[in-house]
Amino acid sequence: MEVILIKDVEKIGKAQSVVKVKDGFARNFLIPNKLAILKTSNNLKRIESEIQSKAAQLEKLKKECESLKERLSGLSITITALKQEDSDALYGSIAGHDISKALKEEGFEIDKTKIELDEPIKALGIYEVPIRLHPEVIAKVKIWIVKK
Repeated sequence: MEVILIKDVEKIGKAQSVVKVKDGFARNFLIPNKLAILKTSNNLKRIESEIQSKAAQLEKLKKECESLKERLSGLSITITALKQEDSDALYGSIAGHDISKALKEEGFEIDKTKIELDEPIKALGIYEVPIRLHPEVIAKVKIWIVKK
């Protein structure tokens, strides 16, 4: 029996793909658990339209992220921090949530998980921090760490 998967099913296939499974498995497990629907021409058309609308939404989201990237590219943010007396090292460090807070003060609502720091910033200086807005869109923001 051929069915169209609604959700990803381990060892069977990904969502919105057509797979051939045994009749009993489809009737007793996949269809009752709303993991799949029967392969019919109407269901194929419905799935195809869902795929197209989802692609359109993703494209719209990508364009929004591109415009946000353009606005973020020219941005330069200053963060003040306490430094140790003898060196440029900081007391503590600057992490993603600190950068997110500074961006929020500038009017940009960026989640701290989107800020890609390899490790927290632990010294004074100028840093270029990547922000992943979309899987295909990465903005770079210049961060100035200065002493208080």
